[in-house]
Amino acid sequence: MDKPLKYAVFGAGSWATAIVKMLSENLDEIGWYMRSVYTKEHLIREQHNPNYLSSVEFHLDQLKLSNDINEIAEYADVLIFVIPSAFIHSELEKLNVNIENKTIVSAVKGIMPETGLLVGQHFHDTYNVPYDNIAVIAGPCHAEEVALERLSYLTISCSDQVKAKQIADNLSSDYIKTKITDDIIGVEYAVMLKNIYAIAAGIAHGLGYGDNFQSVLMSNSIREMKRFIKKMHKMKRNINNSAYLGDLLVTGYSVFSRNRMFGNMIGKVTP
Repeated sequence: MDKPLKYAVFGAGSWATAIVKMLSENLDEIGWYMRSVYTKEHLIREQHNPNYLSSVEFHLDQLKLSNDINEIAEYADVLIFVIPSAFIHSELEKLNVNIENKTIVSAVKGIMPETGLLVGQHFHDTYNVPYDNIAVIAGPCHAEEVALERLSYLTISCSDQVKAKQIADNLSSDYIKTKITDDIIGVEYAVMLKNIYAIAAGIAHGLGYGDNFQSVLMSNSIREMKRFIKKMHKMKRNINNSAYLGDLLVTGYSVFSRNRMFGNMIGKVTP
């Protein structure tokens, strides 16, 4: 029998915390890297993240916590990166463990700001990780609703569908449903683009435009997303699936959407 793969999460924000919660439903132990010593010590003492999703309590015997990125990278076979795109480059500069043969999962909702590369492309170009070993987590799944265990849906994208299924199974539970796809490039672009459209939706709301206008904005956004992704990576895909349209809708309309909130603040202060 094959030895079970070890999983680790890198990051300590709300989405990282939600992913650790999902994994804890299925795994006996999860590695968890966080930069903040205070966050780690608080977790050990109080069994919850002091800054994000504090209602979620963890069992310490399930967590391997560390402020050393190399310790956690060495420990795990599947590395899930949930570090904001603005900071991931500086965090990865600390990495000296060979990750070429590990499975890299991006739950980063953006691109590498220094190069404009998708996160998966960065791992391929910089760390020689084969594309078959790179996956993306996407879908309409806000961390706050995961904390409340509200029914949510995720899509795991990987060119190796066996790996995608393994990752999906370890994230699934009574309240998390998963599906898989091999459209890793299209899904990763959709994850990035929906944030831009959500900011635009927030600006429109802040300026006082109503639901009628915002519905047209969202319908135009999905058409543009479809054209853009097709230009970047031509393959058969259904843009109406939850990894594309579903994620766009929840990010554009939800009260939990930080990008919509940010856009709303911009709209409200515009003269």
